[in-house]
Amino acid sequence: MLTSDLIRPLLRFQDRNVSVALVDPQSASLQTTARELIKLFHSHVDCSQEAWEQALGTYIGPRLDYVLVRGLAKVLSDGATFTPLPTIHAPTVVRESMFAYGPVFSGSDMVHPVSRQGVLQSVATNLKLSPSDVESLLFADRHASYRLTDTGPTWTPETLLARYNLELTRGVLYWASQLTIEIADNYKDIWKFIKLFKLMFVAQATNSGGYRIELDGPISPFVGATLRYGRQMAAFLPALFLCQHWKMQATVYPPQGRGAMNYQMDSSSNDLQSHFKRSGSFDSRLEADFAHEFEQKIGQRRGRWLLRRESDLLLLGDTVMVPDFVMVDRHDERRRILIELVGFWHPDYLRRKLEKVRAANCSHLLLLVYKGLNVTEEDFQGITSEVIFFPNKPVMRDVLAKVEEMSQRIYGPASA
Repeated sequence: MLTSDLIRPLLRFQDRNVSVALVDPQSASLQTTARELIKLFHSHVDCSQEAWEQALGTYIGPRLDYVLVRGLAKVLSDGATFTPLPTIHAPTVVRESMFAYGPVFSGSDMVHPVSRQGVLQSVATNLKLSPSDVESLLFADRHASYRLTDTGPTWTPETLLARYNLELTRGVLYWASQLTIEIADNYKDIWKFIKLFKLMFVAQATNSGGYRIELDGPISPFVGATLRYGRQMAAFLPALFLCQHWKMQATVYPPQGRGAMNYQMDSSSNDLQSHFKRSGSFDSRLEADFAHEFEQKIGQRRGRWLLRRESDLLLLGDTVMVPDFVMVDRHDERRRILIELVGFWHPDYLRRKLEKVRAANCSHLLLLVYKGLNVTEEDFQGITSEVIFFPNKPVMRDVLAKVEEMSQRIYGPASA
């Protein structure tokens, strides 16, 4: 991510709202700059990070757009791999051997009989190295000495400028104390990244059918601006761009000392593309087979029920449960039966799954449980949800019969 000094000059203020000045990825002049930077970066493969930074400084020279150039360079560096040099002896060992001689000078005299060159020679002899090897090893563990070994993504001027815009957009959240999002799809990925970046949340359903999620930190109620936690929110933001429809509003405290400001966007605000990877269509072969069998035997045009993938949430306090499927009555979308497949997983998964099922206390949840697991009907006693055990794979006829039964019991007779 960009450092805060590359964000601050680009913040823009209007009343109590804050935004950030984005660039036009289609600008010919900006594409020229991006192209030159990509070429310069690639020319430093196998060179030290220090050499790259010196070359960058020379390229910038007297340019007035140095904030932009350094920002683009930071994106390039963050996506690349800089590798420490392979060493015969650890640099700490070499330094200890050198520093054991105490202060030394370039030349020797009566007061300082040992010169730096003499110490290098002595250490080199002891370690069975040449003086030049000792010199290169002395600070080989500094990042400045690391070598550029992989330039990372295959950047084009357009993709580099687009990624720079993304980094600017989330950089505003460095100074955020609270972030509220509204989403209506891709729940599993959103919660995966909420957990990954250790964000605290409070979620509630909205009237429009999605969810409103307030992301907060452990100390943000007591401290107006916390860079460390704000950076976690910033790190999370690209996950939001994996959703088709979303809104975002944040309370931020810019470093210019303007107090609390409002920062907001939605899915129509900017053409921002996430670099996070979206989860696959299914988490297991069992789920894929179930969806395929439903499509083959029932499909979207036959029968009363439609099958949707991970389109509902069960809110469980400090966590959530995202059922694998939802059966929706095509004539009345309020009639919904959640379906969770439980099979072919390790004991910890089963334990957590049972804990979530009990916490959900959900009468319109149907569990399809593989008999080969180390669980029995007794493990599901006392839960509100319905359970069907299957030996090899769920039988669609039995599943639909149970769905109809549950629907009649929970929602009453269905309309014709």
